[in-house]
Amino acid sequence: MTRTANLPAGPAVNRRRRRLATTLLVLAVLLGYPAVTYVQALTDPGAGTFVARTADWAREMGAGPVVNALENWWYTGHPPADHLPGADALPKPAPPTAGDTVNAPAALPVSPDALPGEGVWAPEARAPGGQAADYTAFVRPDRAHTSVVAGMVAFDQNRVRTALIAGTREPGGPEWPEHARVPDSLRAALLATFNSGFKFQDTDGGFFADGRYGKPLKDGMASLVIDRSGVATVGVWGRDVRPGPQVAAVRQNLDLIVDGGVPVPGLAGDPAGRWGSAGNQFQFTWRSGIGTDAHGRLIYAAGSQLTLTALAGAMASAGVVRGMELDIHSGRVDCTLFRPDIEGVAPNTLLPSMLSPPDRYFTADQRDFFAVTLRAVAGAIPASG
Repeated sequence: MTRTANLPAGPAVNRRRRRLATTLLVLAVLLGYPAVTYVQALTDPGAGTFVARTADWAREMGAGPVVNALENWWYTGHPPADHLPGADALPKPAPPTAGDTVNAPAALPVSPDALPGEGVWAPEARAPGGQAADYTAFVRPDRAHTSVVAGMVAFDQNRVRTALIAGTREPGGPEWPEHARVPDSLRAALLATFNSGFKFQDTDGGFFADGRYGKPLKDGMASLVIDRSGVATVGVWGRDVRPGPQVAAVRQNLDLIVDGGVPVPGLAGDPAGRWGSAGNQFQFTWRSGIGTDAHGRLIYAAGSQLTLTALAGAMASAGVVRGMELDIHSGRVDCTLFRPDIEGVAPNTLLPSMLSPPDRYFTADQRDFFAVTLRAVAGAIPASG
């Protein structure tokens, strides 16, 4: 019986094997790295939705243009209805309490077919002494789509203080003092939590808090600035607001959308990309914004299926003198109102359709956010977070 000897492979065979092994290794790395990072994005701490986490991951993988195109296609292709909103779309009224409303903002302008309570500011939590510390209202800012509702909350900054708290991934860097959540020491005074701005890969803006920079601050950017007493204001960095020893925290995001009490010209066109990716201003999607009025109130606004012009219009109608857009899209816009003045009252989201749980920021979250507390309740943390 003849046997075939196991002869050594020739040089050509060895080269082919090495090329095959190298190719397989490269494929494993190319396929394995996205898989690992995607699993991490889905399982990282925080309350982001599956869709929001997937979109953020895809942008980090360099697929931002694809995500933007898909979002433009989806959100512009599904306009809201032109009918009255259901009761489940409107803010829930606060539990009745005694106290005057002398410091409430003026009623918002509404159309002749206004819904009951539309445009009227309702008092929420009370500061010691009985006066309201915050008020909520709702309007329908899109006359072509009358089902769209924008909810707003106005904070009396004589009775509240605002804090900016860094997340685990936004703005990034070494761990921040609050560990990306509402500290225990703040909770007895907690009045509200709400979302911050875009991810920093999607905006040129900067971040400053706790005496350090998360991202460098940039002149000309819309900025929410908190001083060391906890008072917040909104303006253009380098024009309305500037660095100084009194500044405790700064969050920048895009350009102003309200200036001088009116919507900024060009919102509908966004020719220079001042308000995000091309076309996003037309999207009917969740949007949020923040601004200050002539009386120093801090006003947060948010709603589903809002275009950028509708958001700016709602903010201007509420008396905002200077205002900026915060984050957009479902799962990224949230505002929870607490009642530190009434024991046992459960927190409420500003709008019933907001997806984030009311206690979202009680555990570590990936994104930076704002917390508002009553001034007169012991345990409030410094304004920088």
